[in-house]
Amino acid sequence: MELKIKAVSPKIGGEIPLPYYATPGSAAMDLHACVDEAITIPVGGRRMIPTGLAIALPSPDYVALVLARSGLGVKHGVTPANCVGVIDSDYRGEIFVCLQNSGESDFTIQPGDRIAQLMITPVVQASIQMVDELDGTQRGSGGFGSTGK
Repeated sequence: MELKIKAVSPKIGGEIPLPYYATPGSAAMDLHACVDEAITIPVGGRRMIPTGLAIALPSPDYVALVLARSGLGVKHGVTPANCVGVIDSDYRGEIFVCLQNSGESDFTIQPGDRIAQLMITPVVQASIQMVDELDGTQRGSGGFGSTGK
């Protein structure tokens, strides 16, 4: 699968690296902050961080997902505000990452910092069928803790 990437900032490929897989086993590519100066996210605050990139997925059979970097989330409480960003196959604008800070102190993003991950995955569009009853399962309608701790 080929992912076309367009630099919407002249910094891309120079000061700001293209997305890349950190290891051969990585499922997602790192995205970087494409900013001119440091941006501080106060405790409880959110900031839109540009990546300087736009992408073209090859078809509606794919979606790009913007995911948290585990180190930022676990160590600092900094994660995407919408949990998972969805980039549809027909979107061609710049990718932004809205980061929120649920940590205990203000957090500063420096130009070029890795801020999120970009995963490309297949999509299945379901056809909808209205029914009067759903098939039964062992779990049934049990939710939120119904299967134990």
